[in-house]
Amino acid sequence: MSITQQYLLDTCRARQLGTPAPPAPGTHDARVVRELREYRRFWAVLAGRPARTRLWHALRRRPHGQARPSC
Repeated sequence: MSITQQYLLDTCRARQLGTPAPPAPGTHDARVVRELREYRRFWAVLAGRPARTRLWHALRRRPHGQARPSC
């Protein structure tokens, strides 16, 4: 059974029972990713590591005056 079929089944069952419908698949994906990032930062601080992201470190390594490589 696919996720869409399961969602439709759950929606139909909720309608029959008079309960609120479940959220559509993918509704809270961005929120989950944000919370995961904050969770990892929190544990990094507790472990004594800087709570900076890998992107920040990659940008810091590149000198400001250096041109981007051409393709």
